[in-house]
Amino acid sequence: MLSIPVIRWGKPYDSLEKETVVHFRTGEAMAEVHQANGGLIQRDMKRAAQAREILRAIPIPEIIERLKRAADLYENHPLPLGNGTQTPDEFVRQQSASTGLPEHMCRANMKKNSFVLTNMDKILDALTRGLDWRILSQGYGIESRGVVVSYQAQAPVLGAVLPSNSPGVHTLWLPVVALQLGLVLKPGPQEPWTPYRMMAAFVQAGIPPEVFCLYPGGPEAGAAVLASCQRAMIFGGTATVEQYRGNPRVQAHGPGFSKILLGDDVVDRWPEFLDLMVESVYINSGRSCINCSGIWASRHTREIATALAERLGPVDVLPPEDPQAGLAAFTVPGMAKAIWGMIEADLKQPGVTDMTAPYGPRLVEMERCAYLRPMIVHCESPEVEIAKKEYMFPFATVVQCPQEQMLAKIGPTLVCTVITEDEKFIRQVSDATHVDRLNVGPIPTTRLNWLQPHEGNIIDFLFRSRAYQVTEERMEQLRREFLPSTAGT
Repeated sequence: MLSIPVIRWGKPYDSLEKETVVHFRTGEAMAEVHQANGGLIQRDMKRAAQAREILRAIPIPEIIERLKRAADLYENHPLPLGNGTQTPDEFVRQQSASTGLPEHMCRANMKKNSFVLTNMDKILDALTRGLDWRILSQGYGIESRGVVVSYQAQAPVLGAVLPSNSPGVHTLWLPVVALQLGLVLKPGPQEPWTPYRMMAAFVQAGIPPEVFCLYPGGPEAGAAVLASCQRAMIFGGTATVEQYRGNPRVQAHGPGFSKILLGDDVVDRWPEFLDLMVESVYINSGRSCINCSGIWASRHTREIATALAERLGPVDVLPPEDPQAGLAAFTVPGMAKAIWGMIEADLKQPGVTDMTAPYGPRLVEMERCAYLRPMIVHCESPEVEIAKKEYMFPFATVVQCPQEQMLAKIGPTLVCTVITEDEKFIRQVSDATHVDRLNVGPIPTTRLNWLQPHEGNIIDFLFRSRAYQVTEERMEQLRREFLPSTAGT
């Protein structure tokens, strides 16, 4: 059986405390993962500054080339893992077996991570808005318009408390090494595979191992990462987001409550957009924050909900190795049943109809896991409680609401697809501060453009723009370094 150690600045560390990762359907033990405690993490973070110094010795363009090599290693080659090795196919099977995601979804997320690494130069150029990368590296320099600017790194490393539910979230921390900051990762308990495989690929591609820490562990380990790192991100539910709201050191990623708004001018043509709605709700088993959890329109909502239910209601549980499998298992005991209990309570409210009820039970319980089959719920008003809910399976409400009330009622929305040609409505949605990503036109909520920030620009989170003045003599030196064609003019 695999034995996976804690990684402390690139060095493996065996802990007395271990947790076993098991197959979600058979209970078979797949790996023994050593556990880090809070005290160890806090001691290690006293050496965090060395990670940035090590990476600053490597020019960013060279790091990017190494990350491209890492992408190929990660996706296509065997890599060391603990006391053994892991092929790409083994990675997919192990990740599926511990998280409950179908294997083809694990492979798709693997390709997504590889794509980001392969295109890191384009992504960094977009995130920095064309800034000369040397300015980020040394902290100051001259922009192309000839003005001295300074971007000060706010931390030598990024800490991240990672989830187990969707391996796709790893794309959010992948740019960090290219920005010459170290990584301190607390893997999700059911998903240690991606952080360890990614680190192995980075190291084999030439990134110094001394810039990485991997700390599997319980809640104490996650709390220590957040407390010890000057910049950190965490993934969790609404309570987690609220806990860290207003904390500049922590970027909290929670439910997306992503939505599709159908404008009054196009809603009569709703059948044209049915495929888009299905994809937005169903892809990746509804586990992503970018999956649509609410479809809003002023009319035809019952017809829309009926059509969605006809498409999604019959979807049933298939084995994870089946290429047609569309549903992920709930591997934490009792979680699916508890979610179903909350939904059942909300369905008792007036004005709420489960449109998928005719297609059989939604809760499917097995010996060691459970599934929730897709649900489409019609809401006659945005005031009903279930219209504000989001769950980790293909679940969406279709809400009847006048267009002029939508923006006041939809609440925080990570991705909003607004389908309309009404310029006034487009302008209103564009100005809405509770909408993060905005798709104007028939674009699925799940269709990302990697040259756009996902949820907050990581550059803005990790670097601070500040005033920086120099003497004319030093200005000339900077011109020679950054703008040699204008030096001496």
